Amino acid sequence: MLRPEHPKPQFERSNWLNLNGEWDFDFDFSKSGLARNMQSSDAAYTRKINVPFCPESELSGVNYRDFINAVWYRRSFEIPEKFKHLRAILHFGAVDYNSSVFVNGSLVGTHKGGYSPFSFDITDFLTESDNYLSVYAEDDTRSTDIPSGKQSHELNSFGCFYTRTTGIWQTVWLEFVPEHRINDFRIITDVSSQSVTLTASLTGVGILKASVFYDGRLVGFGETEGATLTLKLDELHLWEIGQGRLYDLCLSFGEDRVKSYFGMRDIRFDGHKFLLNGKSVFQRLVLDQGFYPDGIYTASSDSELENDVLRSMAMGFNGARLHEKVFEERFLYHCDRLGYIVWGEYPSWGLDISRPESIACFLPEWISVVMRDINHPSIVGWCPFNETWDYEGRRQLDLVLELAYQTTKAIDPTRPCIDTSGNFHVITDVFDVHDYDSSGDAIRERYAGLPDKIIDKFQDRQKYSGEPIFISEYGGIGFLIDSKGWGYGNIPESREAFLARLKDVTDAILSNKYIFGFCYTQLTDVEQECNGLYTYDRISKFDPDDISAIIGGKAAIED
Repeated sequence: MLRPEHPKPQFERSNWLNLNGEWDFDFDFSKSGLARNMQSSDAAYTRKINVPFCPESELSGVNYRDFINAVWYRRSFEIPEKFKHLRAILHFGAVDYNSSVFVNGSLVGTHKGGYSPFSFDITDFLTESDNYLSVYAEDDTRSTDIPSGKQSHELNSFGCFYTRTTGIWQTVWLEFVPEHRINDFRIITDVSSQSVTLTASLTGVGILKASVFYDGRLVGFGETEGATLTLKLDELHLWEIGQGRLYDLCLSFGEDRVKSYFGMRDIRFDGHKFLLNGKSVFQRLVLDQGFYPDGIYTASSDSELENDVLRSMAMGFNGARLHEKVFEERFLYHCDRLGYIVWGEYPSWGLDISRPESIACFLPEWISVVMRDINHPSIVGWCPFNETWDYEGRRQLDLVLELAYQTTKAIDPTRPCIDTSGNFHVITDVFDVHDYDSSGDAIRERYAGLPDKIIDKFQDRQKYSGEPIFISEYGGIGFLIDSKGWGYGNIPESREAFLARLKDVTDAILSNKYIFGFCYTQLTDVEQECNGLYTYDRISKFDPDDISAIIGGKAAIED
């Protein structure tokens, strides 16, 4: 079985069936598949593919790198006898971009968006045996109505744009549920009162019960005939950097059972300081693009997701910017478990936000992403856009950024939101900048005027108003290992020269008592971009202890 682990550790039922593995597959360059009845059981498919890997990847078995307009998938499945009395919910972790889903030849639903999960109740479309599932997906990376992140809009990868992803790229599974069930829930923790509040979305009537365990011990219980429940915890164990200390949560509603977890932690700003559980913490982040040489958007295994977190921590980082991509929920689970802070972002590049209609291409999926990930304790902030450069000479429509910010804060008032990372800020909780200067002295001078002012290269487009300061991209120092590639600035001739430059620019940021965090570009090389601390194959270019000694230097803003 490919990627056999449950894809939603924060919402896990025991009654499920993983549909990953070998599927029938075909291209549909003319987008005529529906007219050719490709959704039928007897349609002629010419290829096979390994789901959940995209057809551009080696792991898919297809490895086709040119543009793909549309694709078809098909596989058969059987409903286990023990689940036939339950409702069957078909889930997709992510399909890029527009998808149509058929069961036994009938359309059960459509979905727009390449990064958000979706599901359909397919019970009424099933037969006693010999069921089959067909999926059609369209994608156009060149379209300015489609957010595509770092996927290349040219034939080949170039600069900081990489191999494309089309179609299914996360786990597909069936879940079997009773009529009266839990659809979703929000977890809000309160360290000061040592309590957790659960607000559930329910179908049907019944008693909602919640049990909380820590290290196997029952530390909280409650029940209600409503949908909201507050539980006082007998023990308080704080979620901290390097220490996840997760509580296990078991929910029941009638015959429905759901397993989850949460972390007890409090985040806020005190002036320019970022506080975790009341303690000043400097955010030592690394830029993580979430690309893999064999799976592109999809890691080959769950352990590879975990290993990227461990690789980062070995270099002295305590978190990451999850850059221009919505990462798998399994990745966030490992961040939660290991005590690793992250910013939840969206792959906004490719979208032309100079037009008012662009909000319809962005906001629905962004809302779905925030709602999917809102319960993860590792997420300490949201960032819907990144570097909103002009498009064909047209400036960003500020209203789009303002609406994205206000919507994010309405859904989740507990976390800070950066409207657009780097430029051009409209309304933001954090004023972040991208600074790839290779001179530590220049960096010191640029931010010497804080907290009153900042020398910003985009002063004509955005104004600093005293917000907390985050150097959310810096470094980008290229270093080549038997390969060609690029990085920001001149490529150092030796490891010693690299380390000297890294220390110079990092110390300059750490020395400023008004900067609460930095994000180094980047964790790994990605194809032609060779400014990673690891190669694309995850081989360390440097002794992790040498990098950690620099990254872990004392920050002036820390207590």
